[in-house]
This record gives sequence, structure tokens and C-alpha cells, in this order.
Amino acid sequence: MTSTLERLSPWLFTIGLFVAWELVCRLAKVDPFIMPAPSQVFLAVGQYWRPLLRHSGVTLWTTMAGFALAVAFGVALGLVVGWSRAIYRGIYPVMIGFNSIPKVAVVPILVVWFGIGEIPAILTAFLISFFPIVVNVATGLATMEPELEDVLRALGARKMDIMLKVGIPRAQPYLFGSLKVAITLAFVGAVVSETIAANAGLGFLMVQAGSNFQMPLVFAGLLGLAVEGIAMYAVFAAIERRMTRWAFRSSMSAGT
Repeated sequence: MTSTLERLSPWLFTIGLFVAWELVCRLAKVDPFIMPAPSQVFLAVGQYWRPLLRHSGVTLWTTMAGFALAVAFGVALGLVVGWSRAIYRGIYPVMIGFNSIPKVAVVPILVVWFGIGEIPAILTAFLISFFPIVVNVATGLATMEPELEDVLRALGARKMDIMLKVGIPRAQPYLFGSLKVAITLAFVGAVVSETIAANAGLGFLMVQAGSNFQMPLVFAGLLGLAVEGIAMYAVFAAIERRMTRWAFRSSMSAGT
């Protein structure tokens, strides 16, 4: 009974949230231009499902392309940074400074370099999701117990052996935890770029709908973004459970 309730609780909470939203809009007679009711939003989804589907596909493509770049470069740089504590301490302030720059300020530069289109959206998704991956992979490697490393070296293991056989597997929970955060940030980066300089995507659609005072369509675009973000988060959460099952087992056994 408890497990069934736990599985249904996200759906029940979501339905309750939409019901409360609908009641507030109807009872308070909120102007649809300020806050459209869910019934109006779903009506807009049914009415504009073709452009919503097309622009959702563009946003999903640019997000996943930027996210793939972030995973490739983030893991590679994380391994380099985590390889040595000296490198970790040297490059970490640079990464923090880079991550502190608002990515919305970088989009005009990308537009000048690459023009209006998908490339700025892909690069913005890459830039905004790159940092969590690097930090988590580097942290997973850099926090290896010195005693464990000393024992392995005493047994004849080289630095590369320790990295490949102990360090990288040990960093997997950090990596997959960062992927769940990074995929949601990648959607943010792609949509930010689409709202500034794009001719397709959900961000572009919402800007066009807002300029035409079609607020239900704007909220329909937000709903599409939420669905895509939740779906991709669930995918990487499932991959995390499958790939790092040993970490979940050890944490559960430690808690019992």
C-alpha cells in the first residue's frame, strides 16, 4: 500500500496542483492575460499542437546536442582536474569565475560569431551545463582517500591503474548525480538563447506568443518545457540507478 502510494504521489500532487490553479483562477476571476487557467492552457495545447510539437523538437535537439558536448568535455576536463590536487586547486578558481558569468550576456557574442539559429542555443546549453559535470567528476576523483591510494601504490599499482580501476568507478555516482542537474540547466540555456536570437524553438515560440498577447500559448510552451525536462531527468535517473546500483546498495546497507 505504501509503495503504491509512493508511486502515485507525483501524479496525485500534480493533479492537485492543477486543480488548485484552476480554482484560484475561476474563483478570483483572474484575467487570462495575467494567469490563464489550466483549462485554457490545455485548450491552447490542443489548438496549437503542431507548432508546439515542432518547436519542442527543435528545443530538445539543441538541448541534447549542447548537453552531449558538455558531457564529453566535462568528463574529460574533470578527469584532468581530478588527476592532480595541484591542477584541481589551480584551475578551480578559473572555473568558478567562468561559471559566475551570466550566460545570457554571452548569447549576443555567440550571435555575432555564429549568427542567429541553432548554434548559439547549442553552445549556450553547453556552457551552462558544463560546470556541474566538471566539478562533480573532479570532486569524485580528488576526494579519494589518501590511505587507499597509498595501499594501492604499495601493492604495485601505478597512477593510471588507480585512476582507471578505482578513481573512475568511484566517481560514477558523482557523475550521474551531476548529469541530472546538468540536463535541466541545458534546457535553461537553450531556451534563453532561443528567446534572444533564434527562429525556432519553444523560447522563440513563447516570445512570439507573448508579443501577440497569447498568454495561454506562452504557458503551453512552459508546460512543454516542463514535460521535456522531467522526461530527460527521469531518463538519467534510471541510468543512474542502473549504472551505480552498487552505490545505492551500500548506502542502504549502511543505513540499516
